[in-house]
Amino acid sequence: MSQNPHYTQYHPKWYRFRIPIFWWIHKWVHVKFILREMTSVFVAFYALVLLFHFRAITQGPEAYTNYLTWLESPVALVLHAVAFVFVIFHSVTWFNLAPKAMVVYIGSKRIPDVVIIVLNYVGWVTLSAALAWILLTT
Repeated sequence: MSQNPHYTQYHPKWYRFRIPIFWWIHKWVHVKFILREMTSVFVAFYALVLLFHFRAITQGPEAYTNYLTWLESPVALVLHAVAFVFVIFHSVTWFNLAPKAMVVYIGSKRIPDVVIIVLNYVGWVTLSAALAWILLTT
C-alpha cells in the first residue's frame, strides 16, 4: 500500500467547495454578526482607557494631567466618537440577542422575548441615568 495521497484511478479526488473569504457579505444577518463580533475591539478599547485612567491617578497629579491632556487631543476625541458608536451598536445587538442566550421560565411558562429585551433596555437606561445623576451632582 502506497503512502501517496494523490489522485489515482481507484481513489477519486474529494470535492471541496471553495468558500470565498467574504462569504458573509451576501446576507445582512451575517454582516451584523461579524460587525457585532468586531465591535468587541472597541469595548476592549474603552476598558483599556479606563485602566490607563486608573494608572494615571495612581502615578500622581502630573501623570493625571498629561493623561487628561491626551484625552482632549483630536485623535483621542475621534477615537472615542468612533468607539462610542460601535459600543452602542454592540449593546443594542446584544440586548436584542439576549432572549436567545437566556431563556427564562416562571413556573412552566416561558417569558416572552420582548419582555427580556425591554427589561434589558430599562436596566440600561436606569443605570445610565443613575450614573449621570451621580456624576452631575457631585
